[in-house]
Amino acid sequence: MQALNRVLCNLQTYWLIVTGALISVLLLTVTNAITPQLFRLAIDRGITEKNLQVVLYSAGAMLLVAIGRGLFNFGQSFWAEKASQGVAYDLRNKIFDKIENLSFSYHDRAQTSQLLTRITSDVEQIRLFLGTSLVQVVSSIVTLLATSFILILMNWRLALISLALVPLAALILGNFLIKNQKVFGLAQERLGDLNGVLQENISGVRIVKAFVRESLEMFRYEAINRDLIQVNMRTISAIRNTFPLLFFLSNLITIAVVGYAGIEVINKRSTIGELVAFNTYLLFILQPILLIGFAAPVIAQAAASAERIYEVIDTPIEIKDSQNAIPLKGCIGRISFENVQFRYPGSETFAIEGISFETKPNELIALLGMTGSGKSTIVNLIPRFYEVTEGAVRIDGCDVRDLQLSSLRSQIGIVLQETRLFSGSIRENISYGLPNATLDQVIIAAKSAQIHDFINDLPDGYNTVVAERGVGLSGGQRQRIAIARTLLTDYKLLILDDSTSAVDAQTARQIQAALDDLMHLKKCTALVIAQRISTVRYADRIILMDKGHLIAQGTHEELMINSPLYGSILESQMQRGE
Repeated sequence: MQALNRVLCNLQTYWLIVTGALISVLLLTVTNAITPQLFRLAIDRGITEKNLQVVLYSAGAMLLVAIGRGLFNFGQSFWAEKASQGVAYDLRNKIFDKIENLSFSYHDRAQTSQLLTRITSDVEQIRLFLGTSLVQVVSSIVTLLATSFILILMNWRLALISLALVPLAALILGNFLIKNQKVFGLAQERLGDLNGVLQENISGVRIVKAFVRESLEMFRYEAINRDLIQVNMRTISAIRNTFPLLFFLSNLITIAVVGYAGIEVINKRSTIGELVAFNTYLLFILQPILLIGFAAPVIAQAAASAERIYEVIDTPIEIKDSQNAIPLKGCIGRISFENVQFRYPGSETFAIEGISFETKPNELIALLGMTGSGKSTIVNLIPRFYEVTEGAVRIDGCDVRDLQLSSLRSQIGIVLQETRLFSGSIRENISYGLPNATLDQVIIAAKSAQIHDFINDLPDGYNTVVAERGVGLSGGQRQRIAIARTLLTDYKLLILDDSTSAVDAQTARQIQAALDDLMHLKKCTALVIAQRISTVRYADRIILMDKGHLIAQGTHEELMINSPLYGSILESQMQRGE
């Protein structure tokens, strides 16, 4: 329950609202405690003695108390719900902030569906607990204590009989929570798995239809859905085995109290009004115990959800500013790799080994090699998307680990291999990195990326709304919008990770020509990953990679003479007509 205690600590932020809820609980308890005494007064002093005035006064007082109960009941529910919404708001922000700041290596391992379940369903479980179940538990405990005190004052023998249910119920409910918390956590995990299949099929629906795999995916979804039902039935079985026993014990206590109190009335050691009042107070004992019982599954589920949420919040951020990090100022664009080795988390083999090279300012460096040779790994180490395992990556002589992350990445313009557009207009997508950019600036970047003519021909031009994930645009169009988005930022280092793979050779040459002009204009250092030699042959230097090692480097002409691997790549591309 440690994670649930941390959730409760979040209520300190809303102490004023919580205080209002507690005051409402106390006032509700007082009005509940007064009601049986009014019954007692009406029966013993009014009906028995045939005093109409006492009956009327008692009825009027009961009406006022009923109005107060309604107001105070509304007050405790309203303030509790308001506090729960605030805590849920804070938890969502905390999880999202943590997800945004976690490194690539975490997201490589984490399931998106599980993260979505934690930030939605798990937070909702906690909100439900704080807004409903917690106030029920607190109100029930206060009512139990107040009622127990009144019962002992009225008749301590009957009080002992009535209160015998409390420790028995506490034992049953405590055993329920201890045994079944893991089951409720498992139910949330199964829900995350189900969301995972749903997410994959919605995002990959075209592939599913292309390979006629609808029936297989339906079978897979049904299987996980069946697992979820089985786990949920285990939780229902746990509840089923607990509550009948509580009801049985409460009925036994009721029978014992009514029997003993009836004998007391017959022997004239107690009045009928006292019996009615005592029986009403007995309900104030049984009802809170049952309410706590009903809240027990919600508490168990909230505890499991809290543990899953704090598992994300407590994840250490692997890549962050060092204690004495310095800003990168006046970047001139000299990049150095010094015997760099890198291994992805969880992998036993190195992705790159012994990589050493240095770029000159304003130099165009091309990275070439077969798929899986380590080209993308190299460029991902420059902005510290990953941390080097051994060696050092330096910019202008400073180890990137000693630089402030925001300062470092703000100097780097990068187009990743995977093109991602956001819902919104084309203009908003291009100006994503520079929200205050003017339309003229956006158009200049679009022209450089060879996408302006296409955008201009659209009915709404740059205000055309892009569907989710850029659906409706071709791969090449999305890629060119992503290039324009990068070109609009103020960078000193430019990284293009196979950014022209989705466009034809002619467009790739046009984009490359525009990039060459921009690099000379902006005086930036560029690293370009490309599959086609025709795209990189005019680079100042080509770095040839193979199986994580730097095999050779030099100009196109030098590698033609000195590198058999480069020659074989060129020959294979010429045979394919590239």
